[in-house]
Amino acid sequence: MTAGELVLIVAAVLCSIGFAALIVVLLRVLDTLRDVRQEVDQLRMETTPLIRELLETTDEARATVDEARADLERFDRVLGSAEAIGDAVGGRVARTSFSSPMIKAAGLARGTSRTISRLRGVPRSTVIGPVEVEPHELDAAATNRWRKRA
Repeated sequence: MTAGELVLIVAAVLCSIGFAALIVVLLRVLDTLRDVRQEVDQLRMETTPLIRELLETTDEARATVDEARADLERFDRVLGSAEAIGDAVGGRVARTSFSSPMIKAAGLARGTSRTISRLRGVPRSTVIGPVEVEPHELDAAATNRWRKRA
């Protein structure tokens, strides 16, 4: 037997040992995959009824939410109508009951202040809002405009 034949025999034996080890590893992987497949099947059998029950509960919850949303929309329309009626009636009543007396009270206060200032002899000033302005500070058009409003 020559050295080349000896190397060839050693290489063949090492390859055979390697293939045997590979076969052992692949058989263990196959066993593990079978165990995983069994666990997955068992998990499916346990969770399928739970998922069906959850879907039924979800459908019931969705129906309940839809009913509540419809009731809320109806209530919102009723509340909006009530607010509109209340605003219309309340605004009209408030305007009617307060406008005439308030206008009369404002006119009385303005007339009283003008009368008192004339009796005191104080030079007349024009009041614009909260600011008092002397007549010479306004041009004629602005003075006439404020007098018309008063």
